[in-house]
Amino acid sequence: MIEKEQIIHAYNYRHACKEFDQNRKIREDDMQFLLETARLTPTSFGMEQHRLLHIKDEKLKARLKPACWDQKQITTCSDLIAIKAVTEKVKPGSEYVKSMFGRRGLPEDATQAYLQRYENFLSDKDIECWAQKQCYITLGNMMSAAAMIGIDSCAIEGFETQKVEEILRIDTTKERIAVIVAFGFRINEPGKKYRLDMDELVEVL
Repeated sequence: MIEKEQIIHAYNYRHACKEFDQNRKIREDDMQFLLETARLTPTSFGMEQHRLLHIKDEKLKARLKPACWDQKQITTCSDLIAIKAVTEKVKPGSEYVKSMFGRRGLPEDATQAYLQRYENFLSDKDIECWAQKQCYITLGNMMSAAAMIGIDSCAIEGFETQKVEEILRIDTTKERIAVIVAFGFRINEPGKKYRLDMDELVEVL
């Protein structure tokens, strides 16, 4: 297992990298490792509400940049990932939902009980909001894993959603962009990290 000190070191190493070294590219095996951490990320009810667009094409990055507030990360990063929230498939009663519960190999009565519980759970939920929350679990896992192997990242929420979705040709009746994350290698050293003290953060009951 990984030593605790190594994990904390990675969390201290990680920062919101605003500009990447364009001369350095992430190795294919390292990028596949990060994508695997996304694949293995836990999701509510195991519905895997996330889908990833791995953007490597420099011309496409350049098209996205104006819709992403002209942030340097978009075009200087090695690899750009747009994390999409699946919305239509995860609605109660869909064949996708049935198949996701069905793959567990449970008895029919147990499967039906799960399906009913799922429907009850989502009855008062905004499905798009719920699905986007799952995408942020993926985001956090990928950024943490990247830091552990010396790769920098920056989560990006500053973008014009409609324009980005148009550029990426996303069918918004089925999926929505939740967040974008850039990966690469820092060109500048980060500034001081500011965080609340533990006693301000945690209340023990």
